[in-house]
Amino acid sequence: MMRRALKLAARGKGATSPNPPVGAVIARDGGVVGEGYHHRAGEAHAEVLSLEAAAGHMRGATLYVTLEPCNHRGRTGPCTERIIAGGIRRVIVARKDPNPNVAGRGLERLGKAGLEVGLGLLEAEAGELTEAYEKQVTTGIPLVLMKVASTADGRIATRTGESKWITGLRARQLAHQMRRESDAILVGRGTVERDDPALDVRNVPSLGHRPLRVVLDSRAALDLRHRVFTDGGPTLLVTTRASDARRRRQLKEMGLEVLLAPQHKGHVDLPWLMKKLGERGMLQVMVEGGAEVFTELVNTGLADKLVIFMAPRLFGEGSLAWVEDLWIAKPEEAPGFVWRRARKVGDDMMLVGYWGRN
Repeated sequence: MMRRALKLAARGKGATSPNPPVGAVIARDGGVVGEGYHHRAGEAHAEVLSLEAAAGHMRGATLYVTLEPCNHRGRTGPCTERIIAGGIRRVIVARKDPNPNVAGRGLERLGKAGLEVGLGLLEAEAGELTEAYEKQVTTGIPLVLMKVASTADGRIATRTGESKWITGLRARQLAHQMRRESDAILVGRGTVERDDPALDVRNVPSLGHRPLRVVLDSRAALDLRHRVFTDGGPTLLVTTRASDARRRRQLKEMGLEVLLAPQHKGHVDLPWLMKKLGERGMLQVMVEGGAEVFTELVNTGLADKLVIFMAPRLFGEGSLAWVEDLWIAKPEEAPGFVWRRARKVGDDMMLVGYWGRN
């Protein structure tokens, strides 16, 4: 039942910000009588949808939910009161909600009402679904996911700058799914100039969600004929105070959203930017290059998660690596991460790691 709830929760990933993706299943007499998942912020929570689906069959039943039910009033009312009023006998929760507005109060309220409460069933699996939410709600900064498509020797373009396509169709489909599950896709100026990417969601159902394209251009000098500026999708151009004021006014008059950021070593201050994106309620920012941006994220400690789609081919010396010189003199000085998963995707390998996590 909890695995079913987790699968339901995954359907809302990327569309619920600033809320977490949550799934719920109500079971009685060995069968499911109601289920639901949170579709988007401002709409009914998973618990409420499952209760409505189980109308007339929930008294004495068990509710399985992937995250602790809320006990406060936000855009919607407290789920705990609906659960209690519905006659549910037992509530099994996968993971406690770290949001200070919840933080155990939901479980406490259910227990005081006489319901049997269980916590921790498939907690790790639930944590993977809510990792971005938990990062943002506890730090104010979204989870920073670096996605790299590279050769086996860590190259993202040939010596002539060609990069389409390094990886196969299946890897690219998974990358688009990751885009759909993110609130923003971030790239540097060089990636836009070299690849002219659309940074949209293709090859997978979009579910009506189109992530914000965030383009770093410290001098606001990019050619506005690139697709991220002309296809009608949401784009945020981030520039610095050193950019030309007249150019910035021109961009705004064209209807382009421009964010003026402080600079760090001549570039956009990324820690400042991530804080601003967190203030917009964004849970996950997917970074797709280039090497300069990846390197800065590593150097500033902003990177949380690394997903590498590695193709079984080599580009060799003179081609572009996905990370620039980190000025490492000794192996023990190198920034490191922990591999979490590896699996074959078509002809490629998908490697997933986390910085500072076991």
